[in-house]
Amino acid sequence: TMDLAVPEIARVLTPGGVFAGLWNMADDREDWVAGMCRVCPQSATWSIWTAGLSDWPGSARGSAFFGPASRAEFEHGRLRTADSLIATIATHSRQLVMDPAERGQQLDRVRDYLMSRPETARGEFRMPMLTGVLRSVKI
Repeated sequence: TMDLAVPEIARVLTPGGVFAGLWNMADDREDWVAGMCRVCPQSATWSIWTAGLSDWPGSARGSAFFGPASRAEFEHGRLRTADSLIATIATHSRQLVMDPAERGQQLDRVRDYLMSRPETARGEFRMPMLTGVLRSVKI
């Protein structure tokens, strides 16, 4: 947990050392992406990321070791098809540890959902993504 990690990170950094993290995530601020995440929960979404910001070393929890955290988000996207998106989702660790029958059912639900949405039902579409960056300096 971060309660154990923050002091250890601080221990190995010299004063002025920078600790930064980057997260690639689905942009569930888009309605159709939020719907897909309800069908198949994602481990990395904008909503989950922003909810966890209080665990970052530059937050109140790590303030004894780090200065205030700076945050940036960079929007981007990737052209996908329903098949290519499902193939990627199938590689996520959450999927890989599922019972194969359950995984197949969940991926079928994702396919059904994607086929039901005008944004994703035909050909290529842009999968909205964000890269979130947090940076803190050891005091």
